[in-house]
Amino acid sequence: MTRPTRRAVLAAPALLLAPAAGAQPAEAWPTRPVSVLVPFVAGGPSDIVARAAANRMAQTLGQPVVAENRPGANGEVAARVVMRAAPDGHTLMIGSIGVWAINAALRPNLGYDPLRDFTPLVLAATTPNVLVVNDKHPARDTAGLVAWLRERGGRASYSTSGVGSSDQMTTELFKLRTGTEITHVPYTGGAAAATDLIAGNVDLSFQNLGTVAGHIAGGRLRALMVTSERPHPVLPGVPTSKESGLEDFVVTSWQAFMAPAGMATPLRDRLAGALRDALLHPETRPRLEAIGFDVVPTTPDDYHRFQRAEIERWRDVVRRASITAG
Repeated sequence: MTRPTRRAVLAAPALLLAPAAGAQPAEAWPTRPVSVLVPFVAGGPSDIVARAAANRMAQTLGQPVVAENRPGANGEVAARVVMRAAPDGHTLMIGSIGVWAINAALRPNLGYDPLRDFTPLVLAATTPNVLVVNDKHPARDTAGLVAWLRERGGRASYSTSGVGSSDQMTTELFKLRTGTEITHVPYTGGAAAATDLIAGNVDLSFQNLGTVAGHIAGGRLRALMVTSERPHPVLPGVPTSKESGLEDFVVTSWQAFMAPAGMATPLRDRLAGALRDALLHPETRPRLEAIGFDVVPTTPDDYHRFQRAEIERWRDVVRRASITAG
């Protein structure tokens, strides 16, 4: 073997510090269209927030930003695609509280790890759940509903958008807090859950504000409580959970953006900044707030801490309520 030249030896540290093949500086992103995978069908909360952000980002970044619906297995289909993608900022995913927190608490054999397999970007938007009954129900407030449930002795039912949804978890937490028994009736989405509640086929539901706001305004559903910390401007006069006598019952359904694991910090921060700018734009934020979203884009680190706390919170509820995914 020949001895290395002095020039080669001096060049070695520079080679070690050079970016890997195919890497690009954060300032160069994006160099091609960006895909934002949505793990549900079009028209739901994740889809609405994703498209609002994507449309604004496309206008400012100079590259197409396209929301792609990849439904299946309560988010697992899309998550598997994204976790295998290159962490170069061109494949992102939006997910709900179910995808990024409840699945991990509920499904021990989940095909992805929402903490290990992704790079956190931003918590984008939250929306409270609303305790609703139909317009013919005798309960006029939460205390009246709890009294009615206790009189029924377990002969009552609640509708949700599916097993593992935020509305199911909220109701199970409500049962633990109030000592009531209510039978779960899962549906394939919030719209179907609200429709059967209006028809009187179930007795109550905790639904996302955006799902039931129109039915409340139209008098088809009666709102008894909103699970936000403060009264919500879309539902003036509806008491919060604390005002209804339930402490530590602030529950929000939320949407957050993630990228594949292994993303370089400068690129992560540039991408998170682009998402925050898009969500807070004066043409984007008011449109989302008008339909019940609270637009609260965070830093990646703040979202990561929030996500960990949410997983632990719902893991505790799953354990105490003996909830199963089947």
